[in-house]
Amino acid sequence: QVQLVESGGGLVQSGGSLRLSCAASGLTFSSTYMGWFRQAPGKEREFVAAISRWGGTTYYLDSVKGRFTISRDNAKNTVYLQMNSLKPEDTAVYYCAARLASISTSNDYNYWGQGTPVTVSS
Repeated sequence: QVQLVESGGGLVQSGGSLRLSCAASGLTFSSTYMGWFRQAPGKEREFVAAISRWGGTTYYLDSVKGRFTISRDNAKNTVYLQMNSLKPEDTAVYYCAARLASISTSNDYNYWGQGTPVTVSS
């Protein structure tokens, strides 16, 4: 079956950096559009970043532009989210997701990982 497994989350101080990874299996990774989402306690899940099948197109949540970078390595079936200059408001569980039809900044993805928590202390 399809599995998306996130890793790399943890506790970091404000201004610090983390690199999240999402390893995919059970699908043709190069045929998927990948996204990162996050959900803070008591809030709805929100879009963070997305990347096209071969990395030529990316989209970002306005509040993370210039700080976060999404990338992918199709040879390793892995998508990454490099997070720099982290702020306390970035604290959330981060999820990777896979979509088959097209790139999207909405929650209409086909597959979801279990999430990895990120906590940014003030």
